[in-house]
Amino acid sequence: MHVVTLTPFYPTEDDDAAGCFVAEPLPFLDQLGVRNTVVAVQPAHRRTPQPSLNPPQAHWVRYLTVPGNFGLAFSGRMLSNRLLPLVRQLHAKDPVNLIHAHSALPCGDAAFRISKALGIPYVVSVHGLDAYSTRQVQGIAGTWCARASESVYRNARTVVCVSQCVQQQIEARQEKSCQTRVVYNGVNPDLFTPLQTENKSPLKIASVGNLIPIKGHATLLRAFAALGSEFASVTCDIVGDGPEREHLESLAAALGIAARVSFLGRRSRHEVAEALRRATLFALPSVYEAFGCVYLEAMATGIPAIGCQGQGIAEVIRHGQNGWLVGPGNVQDLLNALHALLPDRELRGRIGLAARAAALNHTLAHQAAALDRVFREGLA
Repeated sequence: MHVVTLTPFYPTEDDDAAGCFVAEPLPFLDQLGVRNTVVAVQPAHRRTPQPSLNPPQAHWVRYLTVPGNFGLAFSGRMLSNRLLPLVRQLHAKDPVNLIHAHSALPCGDAAFRISKALGIPYVVSVHGLDAYSTRQVQGIAGTWCARASESVYRNARTVVCVSQCVQQQIEARQEKSCQTRVVYNGVNPDLFTPLQTENKSPLKIASVGNLIPIKGHATLLRAFAALGSEFASVTCDIVGDGPEREHLESLAAALGIAARVSFLGRRSRHEVAEALRRATLFALPSVYEAFGCVYLEAMATGIPAIGCQGQGIAEVIRHGQNGWLVGPGNVQDLLNALHALLPDRELRGRIGLAARAAALNHTLAHQAAALDRVFREGLA
């Protein structure tokens, strides 16, 4: 089977975590007989990315679109005009059986238009809870985005959702039925492995994620600051970058914990794995999370992962058994979780073992096998 993958998310030379959830399952799909030609897309008004030299490499395509959210509803049309000659050429050289688009706009809409032109079926993967872009885009432009997204989902052979939370978002707005499947993102258990020692001293909290408000870093800092003097030696490493960094650094200083909180910025996949291995526990109290690969990655390293109730990862984490769930935005709830886990090495060990076992049921190989079934069902 030859699949063309259309994606706005893909690793680059300076950010190997960008789109890792798209790139990393591809070698496992190849083992199942699914060859992927990856076309990574980038609006022309943004900085030209430096393509990653690591396989599987992508064809990087830049396309014209109206900058800002106002043009998002029409970006698929403009992208399809740019991509159609390339896909036609690929199809002539090596017949394309299926197009796999990541996100409804712009790639899903482009896949829909290319599908009509060339008769190639498509599936679309949805990675976020804002499945119709109505949270990202307000007003009449948001209405246009919702209509375009509805058309993409309705005409896809399958809509692949990274969690049941996403599936519910898709189905809640669809006036006409569409075929949905849940395929959880997977983890590389050979990269994210437990540290080969039980001695992790001093105690360390790790958090990994873009520094944006929904990720809940401010909630984490406030809970960390409230731990009390008996936890004065505990430190916190925050991996990631984003527009909230200056605010969060100022908050840490105002709370009197700046000396114990390290903002490490963006790190490579191997550096993230090492940071998680050396941590006592992982905490990311994100309040708007479709799934969150990093929770699985933390679990795979054998440490307790703290997430929020009602988010996609709550479909994998069983509270108190293989992880911990707290109320979204609830500082006291998160503080209680830290008080329960930090001093209790036996509890952490028990949860960590169960976390690793759970992660082994959600590997990249599992993700690839599920995608392979979706692809073949879409061609049946």
